[in-house]
Amino acid sequence: MMQEKRQYPPKPQKVYFFGTCVIDLIYPDAGMAAIQLLEREGLEVVFPKDQSCCGQPAFNSGFPDEARQVAREQIRVFHRDYPIVVPSGSCAGMMRCHYPELFEGTELQAVAEKFAGRVFELTEFLTRVLQVKLEDRGAPMQVTWHSSCHALREMGVIEDSKSLLRQLKNVELVELQNEKECCGFGGTFSVKHPEISGSMVRDKIDDIQATGAPVVVSGDCACLLHITGAAEKLKLPVEGRHIAEFIWERTHD
Repeated sequence: MMQEKRQYPPKPQKVYFFGTCVIDLIYPDAGMAAIQLLEREGLEVVFPKDQSCCGQPAFNSGFPDEARQVAREQIRVFHRDYPIVVPSGSCAGMMRCHYPELFEGTELQAVAEKFAGRVFELTEFLTRVLQVKLEDRGAPMQVTWHSSCHALREMGVIEDSKSLLRQLKNVELVELQNEKECCGFGGTFSVKHPEISGSMVRDKIDDIQATGAPVVVSGDCACLLHITGAAEKLKLPVEGRHIAEFIWERTHD
């Protein structure tokens, strides 16, 4: 489900931060960098400790009742009328696009729709709502960009992400030849179909290496986990960075 054109609110005083499972368990520095970027813009960032998964693994695996149970809990936890900023196009896509679908025809449909309307992917929020201006303090370098499938096709936020990278005067963004191709992770897809997933990620790594850029940046840590894990196994030098961490390190005092 592709997102329709939406209206963006004025700059708020407070936002919720949805941490995501992969950031919580594997890439905590990316989460902290995202929070620091928001706080630098003068926002109070609220991190509900009872938050958990967005429900996408269950939803994509064909377990809507279990996904609905997880989604219902997130709706309860993020109950105040603050924007919900998510450092992942995948999780944001689940919450914005599919929560209303999960609760269609139930007593929570209107609540789920209102919740979904408060969900923003991080770079979308930084560019569209906060209209951030970045001052690059890093050394000249090249990077390439990996677009996650949900950020590209559901959330439609890739140009928001790239516009932030292009604000960094010492960073040259070298485009992938096959940017729109999936990296092969797909959550449980990589477990259920490891041979296909492995072939897809090898194609992605070849595309990254063909750019000559030493670093691949993305807005989704799950994709980075898959790409860099495969590259390490193949003994290939591919460094992956979440865009929040990459931007924070190049712009903070």
